[in-house]
Amino acid sequence: MAELAALEDPRARAVNERHGDDHGVNLGRLRAVAKRLRTQPELARELWATGDSAARLLALLICRPKAFGADELDAMLREARTPKVHDWLVNYVVKKSPHAEPLRVAWLADPDLVVASAGWALTTERVARRPAGLDLPGLLDVIEAELRDAPDRLQWAMNHCLAQIGIEHAGLRTRAIAVGERLAVLKDYPTAPGCTSPYAPVWINEMVRRQHDSGV
Repeated sequence: MAELAALEDPRARAVNERHGDDHGVNLGRLRAVAKRLRTQPELARELWATGDSAARLLALLICRPKAFGADELDAMLREARTPKVHDWLVNYVVKKSPHAEPLRVAWLADPDLVVASAGWALTTERVARRPAGLDLPGLLDVIEAELRDAPDRLQWAMNHCLAQIGIEHAGLRTRAIAVGERLAVLKDYPTAPGCTSPYAPVWINEMVRRQHDSGV
């Protein structure tokens, strides 16, 4: 904890706070600490228990994802209220867990919309990698009905799922683009030069173009 405190950078904190996070540790430096420590499941649990966001991010880098039970992951997600901790928990830990699928189903239907956004993130992963068994038209129905009025984090996760369906599934691409155009969610989102807009129709068309150009 003393080492993490020494890495605190007011400029990094200012940038992070603009994105809803509450720590000031440069993530590159945090990853360097994790690389030195390597996998340490018990230390990871101790770091998580501090409640400090930088410590929790480090914990997620040095933990063993398969060491956590489903109830433990559920409790961790409900504690992870800052965007970066939430994102790393889902992407670095839950996606690698044998409990990912039952948690996906449970979280997708959770009344806590931050928890539900994790369910959508896991669903997007399945859309891209293991779509068998998913009702993709049904997902588009839900997105079409709920995306526009969803709160920010849930909206972002649902929009990602919409784009992934359009990118990966040619038979649903026209509908996915039409849904995106009708809802116009994130259409005016500021996008840096060289980056792809999160507006689903642009995102879908750009990724499909890249796949075509690369021969995929």
